[in-house]
Amino acid sequence: MSLTIDITGLPEERLLFAPSPLAELNAMLHVLAEPAHHPALHGWAGSTTTVIPPELSERLLEADFLWRSSRADFLVPGLPGATLDEELDAVDRIDDELYVAAALVTTCGSSRLTRRMGSPLTDPVANERARELALARGPRQAAFADRLLADPPAVRALVRRMLEDCRSAFFADAWQRVLPDLAADARRKADLLARRGLAEALADVSPSVALDQGGDGRRRIVIDKLQDNTTSGTDAGGVTFVPTAFGRPHLLVVHARGWRPVLQYPVAEAGLPEPVSLALVQQRLEALAHPVRLRLARTMARGPHTTGELASAWQLSAPEVSRHLAVLRKAGLLTTRRRGRYMLYELDLAGSARLGTDFLEAVLR
Repeated sequence: MSLTIDITGLPEERLLFAPSPLAELNAMLHVLAEPAHHPALHGWAGSTTTVIPPELSERLLEADFLWRSSRADFLVPGLPGATLDEELDAVDRIDDELYVAAALVTTCGSSRLTRRMGSPLTDPVANERARELALARGPRQAAFADRLLADPPAVRALVRRMLEDCRSAFFADAWQRVLPDLAADARRKADLLARRGLAEALADVSPSVALDQGGDGRRRIVIDKLQDNTTSGTDAGGVTFVPTAFGRPHLLVVHARGWRPVLQYPVAEAGLPEPVSLALVQQRLEALAHPVRLRLARTMARGPHTTGELASAWQLSAPEVSRHLAVLRKAGLLTTRRRGRYMLYELDLAGSARLGTDFLEAVLR
């Protein structure tokens, strides 16, 4: 499954790499709402939670579905500004219908309202359906949807004040700390785009992002996401790439109709491994699903072995062992080194550990 951004005919100068204070605040709010998604940020989430005033905590809880499982598109600007105020001013200029539609996607847990029905501000059927979907998500979502549909300007003002209050409570300090790295990463990606081309710039963004130059003459950015959907950067006048320090491991994509496509991607961090694609994870799981390969992996987890040693240990033929080793090696699960005329194979414990501590403990048991 993938999300595709059509960029056919789009000049590369329309591809923008830039940090965004509002998008980074959005990422921070998501960390506070879903700390289990971000184990490396548990310390920050815990210490930040303790300094947020109780009244602001309550308001954040009332609206956390705007950034918890999915993000409202207006929180990830297509044209980032230099300051949070500048970006919030741009949000204020969005018309009510577009703002409400974006908020309801997260509040109702569905984009069906925007695809299949009229505006819930003017269409009674869509209005009632929005309230039903929000109620199914919970009482907080239902109350928010009722207020939003009844008085969009009032709710928009409340959301803005809440985001402004986050600045003094925790965002300003965190933003100043991460901004230099975000700006440096954006410059690096822009330089890579100019010198080496879009394919290499996208590869540097994430192994889950690639350039597809099909035989039909079209150019597309393809992102590995849990959905099959398409949008057009050409029609929107460009595509924006926003680096984030608090968004890891998520790749967040704004792709709804009426919005400029935006990809918010995590910057590389010292001491943390580079992300791998879902396809590689699947390849590794499939490689280990075979009982013989799992047995060989457990053997090699204890130390390096030759093909002959593995064949003798498990009463297998050398060619059979070689075939299984080739699968494991292609999945990136083995390390090799030569000893004289023999090749030694060993399970890559660091790479295997990324599949989970339960797996690593099981093969070392």
